[in-house]
Amino acid sequence: MSEKQFNRTLVTAALPYANGGVHIGHLAGVYVPSDIYSRYLRLKGKDVLFICGSDEHGVPVTIRARKEGCSVQEVVDRYHRLIKQSFEDFGISFDIYSRTTSDTHRRHASDFFRTLYEKGEFLEKETEQYYDEEAKTFLADRYITGECPHCHSAGAYGDQCEKCGKDLSPTELINPESKVSGSKPVLRKTKHWYLPLDKHQEWLQPWIESHPEWRSNVSGQCKSWFDMGLQPRAVSRDLDWGIPVPVEGAEGKVLYVWFDAPIGYISNTKELLPDTWEQWWKSEDTRLVHFIGKDNIVFHCIVFPAMLKAEGSYVLPDNVPSNEFLNLEDDKISTSRNWAVWLHEYLQDFPGKQDVLRYVLTANAPETKDNNFTWADFQARNNNELVAVYGNFVNRALQLTWKYYDGIVPPCGELTPTDLATVEEFKSIKAEVERLIEGFRFRDAQKEAMNLARIGNKFLADAEPWKVIKTDPERVKTILHIALQLVANLSIAFEPFLPFSSERLRGMISLSSADWGRLGSMDLLDAGTRLATPELLFEKIEDAAVEKQLNRLAEIKKQNEAENHRANPVRPDIEFADFEKLDIRVGTILSCERVPKMNKLLKFSIADGLDNRTIVSGIARHYEPESLVGKQVCFIANLPPRTFKNGLVSEGMILSALNADGSLSVITPDRSVLPGSEVC
Repeated sequence: MSEKQFNRTLVTAALPYANGGVHIGHLAGVYVPSDIYSRYLRLKGKDVLFICGSDEHGVPVTIRARKEGCSVQEVVDRYHRLIKQSFEDFGISFDIYSRTTSDTHRRHASDFFRTLYEKGEFLEKETEQYYDEEAKTFLADRYITGECPHCHSAGAYGDQCEKCGKDLSPTELINPESKVSGSKPVLRKTKHWYLPLDKHQEWLQPWIESHPEWRSNVSGQCKSWFDMGLQPRAVSRDLDWGIPVPVEGAEGKVLYVWFDAPIGYISNTKELLPDTWEQWWKSEDTRLVHFIGKDNIVFHCIVFPAMLKAEGSYVLPDNVPSNEFLNLEDDKISTSRNWAVWLHEYLQDFPGKQDVLRYVLTANAPETKDNNFTWADFQARNNNELVAVYGNFVNRALQLTWKYYDGIVPPCGELTPTDLATVEEFKSIKAEVERLIEGFRFRDAQKEAMNLARIGNKFLADAEPWKVIKTDPERVKTILHIALQLVANLSIAFEPFLPFSSERLRGMISLSSADWGRLGSMDLLDAGTRLATPELLFEKIEDAAVEKQLNRLAEIKKQNEAENHRANPVRPDIEFADFEKLDIRVGTILSCERVPKMNKLLKFSIADGLDNRTIVSGIARHYEPESLVGKQVCFIANLPPRTFKNGLVSEGMILSALNADGSLSVITPDRSVLPGSEVC
């Protein structure tokens, strides 16, 4: 954390595009860590605002509208509602979640542009950009596709190749094509306004270098941009969806989304606090912290600060904790390919298990490198950690209290050296959790919180109250008193990470609220307090639930492969006379059986209209023999016989089609014909 002392903290989370739902990559990268941090600050009694909202302009939403055949407004309305509701159901504790189509935002973004325009902070330039002559419109980068000049993958966008990840400009694409009409675009001159980032590099570079506490991925990416030399960046686009550029001569032009969207942090704050918003954005005792994914580093560390500095009255970010990307089952999460775990679907499939996903995403957070989410790991962390460690300790402590003391917290007697050591170990972890959270190391902080549960389990296992009750019942009162104090502490320690289960746990132990200042105390529960009836804090996730998710992903992968399938290149031309030499016929399968000791082979007896024949085919992994009997298949009849090592002779070749997934399908006529009929 910065050494400077601040009176308030303004936390922002990157605005999600309103062109789809929220997925686990978004959650792990931005929204879970920012929520942990905001909840922690509130628990400590700090003055904090947590700001977010839907990014409803830009090309992704227009592409979605075109794909769905509806208006852009319909798209953003629908997905804004979905995203907002999903966040609420998942417990992301924004103080406001608004949108960039709000009246407040439209006015503020326009005023912000006009202020910079009147101060002479923009360059006005005429450049050549791609234009679709059929659709009669300039094309945004995402409306242009072509062959990537680096990996030569087809379907690369005008701003990035999703195959190799390289940043691109539209003019770099090989054989560019308009996604609007499918035609080849042409270059045409157009006028736009630019923010001269090169002018700001002189102060931006030393300012970022003055923050050595920033994550290395943030400072490293900024350095690479500085090393290349910052260039002017357009702040307007030729589009019909967005906030109109508020100056004369700008008809048909809107604010570029990267300029428009971050202003949403300000306008959303203004919408929440119309009379006092400026103290959160313009007072030097405000700490501004942006939570983002690595694809937004440049915008939040270079572009947005340059905008704020050019305006002249806003504070600059004090930290920009950026996470790397989260993959799904060893594949890159992709909205366009539907390769994702969508939050609204998760909430339907796993009702009441918000904290399980929060726990797993934090435990697997891509804080320093790309990480991977698997359903097997999701199940294992729930069953082996939440259930077997945290839940087990809580349940044992509460059940034993009900068994021996009718659910009443027993008094504490004299503490043994072991008791004192356990209490001290518990207290020491509080400082470590605080240090890690304040250093934005949420994965390690949650791990330390889980260590508190491990300490509790070890304490009960070593104390063995179920045995001691027979010889020293007074000692058991002290054991369970300590155990219950540890349980109460867990309900506070896990509050930033697992808010739903923490609230349920406090209900079970009759603890009115979470007070971070009392974390580590051994007097959270008074002797004589009546506990509520204990319930399982977490439940095991069965194999069937995980299998369902894996089957869904397998079906999505299959659909994507089918949609993106490109056949192998056609082989070199042959003479027609060579083709005529092949004698392809239709035969009826009389019998079919596996070949002993040769797992790939099936032996067929084929009725060919002559003397019948035997054909051996390597399709045993794709068919059960009995399922083929009676079918008609196409086969090459005039191949020379082939003899296998076991003496088996094959008199032809059955024709099959090789699918993209490696499966085979034998080729059959669409209606029955006489055996021996020729294919022509």
